[in-house]
Amino acid sequence: MERNWQRARLGKLFRNLGGVEAILLANENGFDPNFRYLTAFRSGLFEGSILVATRSRLFLITSQLEYQTAMDQKTSSMIVISSSEGAEAVRRRLKKLIGGKRIGINAHMLPVAAYKRLSYRYKPKKMIDVSEALLKTRLVKDEGEIGEIRKAAKVTKTAMRMIRKHFKAGVTELELAARFDFIQMSLGASRPSFDTIVCFGKNAAQPHHSPDGTRLRKGDFILIDAGAKVNNYCSDITRTFVFGGKANARQKEMLKLVADAQKAAIDAIRPGKDGRKIHAIAADMINGSYGGRYKGRFIHALGHSVGLEVHDGPGFSPGEKNILAPGMVITAEPGVYLPGFGGVRFEDDVLVTKKGHELL
Repeated sequence: MERNWQRARLGKLFRNLGGVEAILLANENGFDPNFRYLTAFRSGLFEGSILVATRSRLFLITSQLEYQTAMDQKTSSMIVISSSEGAEAVRRRLKKLIGGKRIGINAHMLPVAAYKRLSYRYKPKKMIDVSEALLKTRLVKDEGEIGEIRKAAKVTKTAMRMIRKHFKAGVTELELAARFDFIQMSLGASRPSFDTIVCFGKNAAQPHHSPDGTRLRKGDFILIDAGAKVNNYCSDITRTFVFGGKANARQKEMLKLVADAQKAAIDAIRPGKDGRKIHAIAADMINGSYGGRYKGRFIHALGHSVGLEVHDGPGFSPGEKNILAPGMVITAEPGVYLPGFGGVRFEDDVLVTKKGHELL
């Protein structure tokens, strides 16, 4: 990744912020994904660390435990401050950075107690929630980010091919999920991007079923929804199979309908399109096919943005306007679900390009 990427991201972010003079991110109760976005650090926990971003620089205040980890990864536009300087010295530095200024915060991640402490101790002029601006900035990926998502998608797609040799009668959903995770890690993933979903038979009618002790039987649907994290970035891919021979007539019908709906939706993806209309293409096809047999059985949005988080912002939702732009990466995942019988879902990660789209 080129060294000027950090300044480019800061510039893009502050263009969305109006009169904010600096942004403060605090890893208090959990890890703020915007910390990874601005630093691109690939290792380190940075619990309790504070990152202050200005229009041209980053200031990281961290513990002595993480100091060398940060120094090994920092860019020339980042200053790393260790808590080993002493509590009072660190406080003076932070007060100089935010005292009397209009400061942006990510209210989605900053606990109220931390907000009150920062406000009382360092007296910024104003603390403004910029969480929506942060999300908007991350929605359009740069070339470096797209490259990492492409790697993650390749890992998961390869794992989807490799897992098939482990389809055996009697294996449990939990065992197959663990095997899938192992395969992804062996292919270069640092970890799954979310808890791997494996559903057998009628369990596939539950879109977010948690793997359990259900054992695989001949003729069952096998639905796997999984993703990999590679250098902080996620993939999210779903495949549906039928185990042990040919699918029955209903299974074939469902598999074909969902595959056709996904293809029709993906074919329509291009800059300037409203994500709601992309969703409607898949939903209308599912609702109107086979005499309305599957009307109302597509029970979720067609997709969501994917990036540093597996749900990284809006995508193709019937209730949320999202005008597509080059650089967005969004999942396309139509499905049909019949309680007591099973379900089918196909999902891929799609990059919006200048002239249309690319399947990652």
